[in-house]
Amino acid sequence: MDHEFSFVLGPVVIGASIITTWGIMGVITVIAWFSTRHLEMLPNSLQTMVEGIVATIDDAIIAVAPEHGRQIMPFIASLWLFLIIANLVGLIPGLDSPTRDLSVTSALAVLVFFSVHWFGIKTLGLKNYLHHYLTPSPILLPFHIISEFTRTLALAIRLFGNMMSLEMAAMLILLVAGFLAPIPILMLHIIEALVQAYIFGMLALIYLAGAMQSQQLNSPE
Repeated sequence: MDHEFSFVLGPVVIGASIITTWGIMGVITVIAWFSTRHLEMLPNSLQTMVEGIVATIDDAIIAVAPEHGRQIMPFIASLWLFLIIANLVGLIPGLDSPTRDLSVTSALAVLVFFSVHWFGIKTLGLKNYLHHYLTPSPILLPFHIISEFTRTLALAIRLFGNMMSLEMAAMLILLVAGFLAPIPILMLHIIEALVQAYIFGMLALIYLAGAMQSQQLNSPE
């Protein structure tokens, strides 16, 4: 179905999903820079809105990982903000959501996969972290390894499948009903996009928090 815009840069094919992804990251970077240039004790409307968003995300992270919330806050918050914008960008005429591309959701899932191990090793050290795979019994080692890969695969396919089906359903309804039902479709798209962003970010948060906290519980110390 790839009649989408793309070009070749050396051995790499740059598709619309990659361009949109980098565009979203650029927009987030600009907004973050612009909104934090002149922070004041009496915040203006923009600073108030940004502080509200950050506080809401911070509360959600602290509720799941109270001991490591500050440590994983930048990663989870960035993931959540990116996914919200990426899922909603398909509402702009001429643009498609990059999360309807399996390569993008796979890259995000792989990022979560490596982050889980990175934060686990950083928290407990390599030896204690690897010891987790041998508890409660070394017999379970193959199952631990399999679960690491299957949940990463599920993370990628869940987001891709839901966003792809959402956009296809919206397109089919528009073809059948024309523009008689644009508002319900728009509301459905927004709600589903926010829900999918929340689920992906929350699963990533649970994986990170679960890994770091279970390592501590299983630590020989």
